[in-house]
Amino acid sequence: MDVSLSLNTYLAKKRAIIEDIEDIDEETLLDTLEGITDLPDLLTVLLRSSIEDDTLAFALRERLSQMRDRLTRLTDRIDKKRSIVRLAMQEAGMKRMTQPDFTAYLRAASPSVQILDEAMIPAEYWLAQKPKLDRVGLLGHLRLGKEIPGAALICDAMTLSVRTC
Repeated sequence: MDVSLSLNTYLAKKRAIIEDIEDIDEETLLDTLEGITDLPDLLTVLLRSSIEDDTLAFALRERLSQMRDRLTRLTDRIDKKRSIVRLAMQEAGMKRMTQPDFTAYLRAASPSVQILDEAMIPAEYWLAQKPKLDRVGLLGHLRLGKEIPGAALICDAMTLSVRTC
């Protein structure tokens, strides 16, 4: 499946037909080229394949989203169950629980930071973040006609739109 070769053949035959029949209309030219070259068929196969890939990618994104939600529910459940065990062991005065498949210990937790008042924290503890360009905001203002130095709306490219169903 060599698109480049098919495209070159298509363009060569197009030039030859136009040289032979100078007043040929566009529809006849395209119909003739479709019949004598494989480029339209090749492009059709590629687009159908991209539609199938798009469907698979959509399904995979949906499945990943569902699996992330499931993972969140599972980790929440783990945390709740362990919290119940920890609280019960603390209340009962149990420091250790030994079973054939696990041993659980209560021990002092590592210290963690609790922020009491962010405004009082010195600047040396704040991380500077690299500025990020707001492309959506830029696009919106440019579409409204606002002039923004260093940015402009351009429409010099073609896009391929493929719809299914």
